[in-house]
Amino acid sequence: MKKIAIITTTRAEYGLLSPIINELRKMENDDFYVELIVSGSHLIKKFGLTINEIRKDNVRIDKTIDVLIKTDTSRDISNSQANMLRKFSKLFENHTYSALLILGDRYEILPIAIAACNCCIPIFHISGGDTTEGAIDEWVRHSITKMSYLHFPTNEISYKRILQLGESPDRVFNYGSTSIDNILNNDNVTKQQALNNSGLSDCKYAICTYHPVTMEFTSLDIKINNFLEAIKEFPNIEFIVTKSNADQGGERINELLDNANKTIENIHVFSSLGVSRYISLMKYSEFVLGNSSSGIVEAPFLKVPTVNIGNRQRGRLQSKSIINCADDKESIIKAINKAMTKEFKDECLKVKNVYGNGNASKLISKKIYEVIMNDNIDLKKKFYDIGL
Repeated sequence: MKKIAIITTTRAEYGLLSPIINELRKMENDDFYVELIVSGSHLIKKFGLTINEIRKDNVRIDKTIDVLIKTDTSRDISNSQANMLRKFSKLFENHTYSALLILGDRYEILPIAIAACNCCIPIFHISGGDTTEGAIDEWVRHSITKMSYLHFPTNEISYKRILQLGESPDRVFNYGSTSIDNILNNDNVTKQQALNNSGLSDCKYAICTYHPVTMEFTSLDIKINNFLEAIKEFPNIEFIVTKSNADQGGERINELLDNANKTIENIHVFSSLGVSRYISLMKYSEFVLGNSSSGIVEAPFLKVPTVNIGNRQRGRLQSKSIINCADDKESIIKAINKAMTKEFKDECLKVKNVYGNGNASKLISKKIYEVIMNDNIDLKKKFYDIGL
């Protein structure tokens, strides 16, 4: 039997993997099995215990790998990676997989990829080729690209970058982002239903997420204080804030958000909203605020303005509905004011999507099944030279 392992360690990455999991499991038969392995922050209470969101989706979980994760210091991150490497090396040594499907650029995913490479398990990688100059995700992502056999970038520019890294075009497939699939497949929830599901009545609101900028060393407290002080300048808007991920500094951000939730009346903090509720809320929001990739990929497709703060997403392919600003209070306020104007909202309605047309999960799943069942993977990759 051919068996593919799909690994998820965070809420955001699960949201992008979930439509592929569903599509691949439609193809399961006596010769093909799709094993979902849940690990990382999914299993940690302080990060929302988001394994429960997977269970709520009625998605079969085949294995859980509980790994101690601390994020206060760079040493904590390295120790967390070492724990991942040990746990997944043991898993891959004792189980046979035809391939491993992973997504993106998280530091937790890098040691999993290393463990798979050491066991000669082919890696199929989603979302390679992007650039995010403000985070260590940048080099993690490109490192995983070189370890991987099949590549599924989300846009044409990322496709070309993967070729620049020496990967052959016959193993790189630009089918777009599964986040667009999630939007198109999401239930048609009304604004009132979306707000009621979050404990709010009818109002003007914004969706916010602020992650650490892991390649910068300015005080997190200063950055978050600027973010919160800017929010205070808009008392007529409710700010629905999802907590930070498990990066170095993420726990401190979440601590500051919890404190703000008690003292600032128009802030509402959630550990996680889940994919469906998050998309429904974004659809009717006045704007998306923060430095999450969702403001770069999903919001433009929904014609919603994005105020992108700081450098975390610098280098990522962007649409004209995105307003980039510095992380000081005045710049954030100015950007929000621009996002709220009728002129800018009208411009957002004209924005063209650059991340696919909503059929990525079907195409990715079909290609994965085809490659695995053909049984002709050769991990001795030849470097693809451009123009030599």
